[in-house]
Amino acid sequence: MIFITAKFRVLPDHADRWPEIAGEFTRATREEPGCLWFDWARSVEDPTEYVLVEAFRDEDAGAAHVQSEHFKQAQRTLPPYLAETPRVVNTTVPQDDWSLLGEMAVDR
Repeated sequence: MIFITAKFRVLPDHADRWPEIAGEFTRATREEPGCLWFDWARSVEDPTEYVLVEAFRDEDAGAAHVQSEHFKQAQRTLPPYLAETPRVVNTTVPQDDWSLLGEMAVDR
């Protein structure tokens, strides 16, 4: 799978509304057949920073994502709300879901 983590620093005036601002893009991406997950989290240390954790089935699914109309629309509409260019880690991993963190196994 293609595994991507990106940090988005949002302008302070828009930080509380970021989930709404990115909502249409988020919903459309989650509906893509090759999207495994597309999840936002807000930093507990910096309220203007959001982390996006996303995964796509394979390179074809990743390519379809960046070629989609909703991705192109997000390229036009989201940057005005950002304080800086997002930072990203993008890699391919040989799995198709989350692995269990054995060092913190929960037995219930």
